[in-house]
Amino acid sequence: MVFSSLLFLYAFFPLNILCYRFAPSLKAKNWVMLVFSLIFYAWAGPVYVLLLVGMTYVDYIAAMWIDRSKRVSERKRWLFRGCAINLGLLCIFKYLTFLFQNFHNWFGFPWVPKIALPIGISFYTFQLISYMVDVYREQVPAQRDFKVLLLYISLFHQCIAGPIVRYETIEQELTGRKFRRSDMAGGIRRFTIGLAKKALFANYCGTMANSFLVDTGAADQLTVILNKPALSIWLGTVFYTLQIYLDFSAYSDMAIGMGQMIGFHYDENFNYPYCASSIRDFWRRWHMSLSSFFRDYVYIPLGGNRRSLPRVILNTFIVWALTGFWHGASWNYVLWGLYYFVALMIERYILRGLPEKLPKWANRVYVLGIIGFGWLLFRCEDLAVLQAAVRGLFGLNGNGFTSYETNTLLFSNLFFLIAACVACTPWLMNQGEKLALRAERKKGAMRLQQLVQVFSPMVLMLLSTAALVGDSYNPFLYFRF
Repeated sequence: MVFSSLLFLYAFFPLNILCYRFAPSLKAKNWVMLVFSLIFYAWAGPVYVLLLVGMTYVDYIAAMWIDRSKRVSERKRWLFRGCAINLGLLCIFKYLTFLFQNFHNWFGFPWVPKIALPIGISFYTFQLISYMVDVYREQVPAQRDFKVLLLYISLFHQCIAGPIVRYETIEQELTGRKFRRSDMAGGIRRFTIGLAKKALFANYCGTMANSFLVDTGAADQLTVILNKPALSIWLGTVFYTLQIYLDFSAYSDMAIGMGQMIGFHYDENFNYPYCASSIRDFWRRWHMSLSSFFRDYVYIPLGGNRRSLPRVILNTFIVWALTGFWHGASWNYVLWGLYYFVALMIERYILRGLPEKLPKWANRVYVLGIIGFGWLLFRCEDLAVLQAAVRGLFGLNGNGFTSYETNTLLFSNLFFLIAACVACTPWLMNQGEKLALRAERKKGAMRLQQLVQVFSPMVLMLLSTAALVGDSYNPFLYFRF
């Protein structure tokens, strides 16, 4: 079940809000959220609920021992045990098949296990690790009530695809949140904005990316990509660049909005990353919960910037190799992570702030060019297809520059492309802020602003529903990471 499915929008979520609203106490409301969250998670595979609950219980016990232990060595042992179990299970479910497949390819290893990937395991594993580490650092006390910790881990708003919510962010709200009408109104607006991003923009961008590049589910992707003209591959990369931001930020918007409706305030996960002035700035704005996790729980413990230059470079290399591998058990993700390691090292030690000093148009070309090429690496899991796509960008497959089909598809979708680009910028938000400033000075503007606030969620909901009815392409990309 995905947030943008009609089943979720018109059955599961309304029923959840209704039960939550009429639950008589906060304890009862937490029970409502826990039951609905476990049902939501079980929808994709009931057996993996046991894995989620089991991992949470192991970390619940480990954190309790960390909290009550007086000796540092003993606290470290319990932290190590908890992290080892978490990472061990993550490796078994996410990477064991990949490992055996590579042994099979290299040495003819006869057996390759087929292990299904539990949805969201990458996200909730990191949340569990951050919880135990924060207890070890004495930033938060261990949670004494297992049901509360399980609710934190399994909350259906963010369990499947983030944002990675740290326990300390919502510790007080788990047992002490209050209902505010302003939160409900703000949450509904945020949710419908995310839904519109997904239904009106991200899904169609994905369809266009498949048309201009190659459908990732196609049987013979290599043959298809070899025959694509250069312009088609460039446009496919642009549409995929738009899709992955609009899709993932839409999920985060919807998660943040649903949390806000019931009094949870999750941290922001995106800050218009395609408006970044450098690659470093891009990673301050993109998937901020993941970036901050690797910074606080990997990079800084390794020594961060406090060591010698070779050690700083090594620390950065480790972080980006892990970042790439975290996204998926495929060599293209490792390549993608190392690509950003190289880009950041060049920007930091060779260019030394030059991108920010460039004319605005040149800065845009530099930043978006690096990002877009990175997303092409990210999309093509088959390295032969990736190689053909990269060569095809420059016409090295003998593929020519364009074709009648490419031109027709481009011109028929040109206005949509412009609208999708605008949706990736703060332009609409800035217009809303200007309207709010006018509303402070003029009565007419105030009434217009109030009308927009009241009716815009309804309009977005109706338009999104119309787009979703009969739409066969409606995945959330980060579900598989």
